[in-house]
Amino acid sequence: MDRELRWNLTRVFLTTVYLFGGWLLFTWSVAPRSLLLGGVFSFAVALITFQLFIEEDEVARRSHVPQLHFLVIYVVVLVFMMYVASFRVLWNILRGRINPGVVHFRTRLRSDIARVALSNSITLTPGTISLLIDDDHLIVHWLDARTTHSRYASELIAGRFEALLKRVWI
Repeated sequence: MDRELRWNLTRVFLTTVYLFGGWLLFTWSVAPRSLLLGGVFSFAVALITFQLFIEEDEVARRSHVPQLHFLVIYVVVLVFMMYVASFRVLWNILRGRINPGVVHFRTRLRSDIARVALSNSITLTPGTISLLIDDDHLIVHWLDARTTHSRYASELIAGRFEALLKRVWI
């Protein structure tokens, strides 16, 4: 089996796994019929669309398979940061001290999936919304803009997320 065929089969397999995970999240059922339908449809859709999910010339092939132990830590940190940020936003609103602003910074993450996870994590955290992600540049609206300096803003907004995401998706 040549290298290109193996890579295409790997792309189909990874796309099927991700689609099946989405199926499980949406149906929230582990009935045998549901699992069988989810597996069949996930595989069928993966055969048709695997080129859209994982590019053929993707260099970081390992970047699509997360390190599970770091992923669990990341989810726990994300939920904790969401709670902390919600109380911080509430406190700032009650005091009437909000300073909205838009900041632009670069991320050091190399894989696309890690960048999207970072952008979504920023948006899930109250007080920040990712407006644009373009390659390794992020533009974020920040409810409590303490600085406009890009490197310092990057540390305040995305520092913990970025450090963990580097370990989740190598």
